[in-house]
Amino acid sequence: MKTALIVRHVPREGAAGYLQPIEAAGYAIERIDVASPDFADVDLCTPDLLIMMGGPMGVYEQDIHPWIPLQIEKLAARLEQDLPTLGVCLGSQMIAAALGAPVYPGGRMELGFAPVMLNGAGAGSPLRHLDGIPVLHWHSDTFDLPSGVELLASTESYAHQAFRRGSNLLALQFHAEMGEDPRFEDWLTHFWADLDIAKQCGIALRQDHADHGPAAVAAGRAMIGEWLSGIEN
Repeated sequence: MKTALIVRHVPREGAAGYLQPIEAAGYAIERIDVASPDFADVDLCTPDLLIMMGGPMGVYEQDIHPWIPLQIEKLAARLEQDLPTLGVCLGSQMIAAALGAPVYPGGRMELGFAPVMLNGAGAGSPLRHLDGIPVLHWHSDTFDLPSGVELLASTESYAHQAFRRGSNLLALQFHAEMGEDPRFEDWLTHFWADLDIAKQCGIALRQDHADHGPAAVAAGRAMIGEWLSGIEN
């Protein structure tokens, strides 16, 4: 059976809605937290599929989080081999860094449900399932577009919302996996300072989650399912 490894930077940010299409594609899923002592010994080139999820830390906070340069080094080795890799939010920023692009604070908190704007490449990619669908955004960091990749989507706040390289690499800044996972309440509790920065009301965000979450997850699952069907092992 094919193997998929989910790298979690914090336990409350897992694969959520993306689990269903990954399992449906025939992958046996394993997980590892970067805080685990075992993470230092993990070979990120071993699994057939690597999924890296989000987290509140910045790629540039390597003095605070010594696992970050280790992860980037291991990830760069995997990307050099063009092995199937998906990055979400912080995971997408890790991919950008591993490909040599700078990652930095964007100067603005993007938080809430809103659609991404697909360019021509995005409309012809698995992201087509997201067209017009509000998905969750929750970040303030961004990155320069790495060389050799194809930009797929943007928002008014941040130009680099998604990119791919060939069939095997997909990086998503937004959270189309979130919309039905009860851990959303943990996000509201643990990341409450972000709501103040973004001038967002927690009650309104809960309502948006209820209103838009199911459609976001359905579109996200369709997107990931189509991407997985096209990867080259």
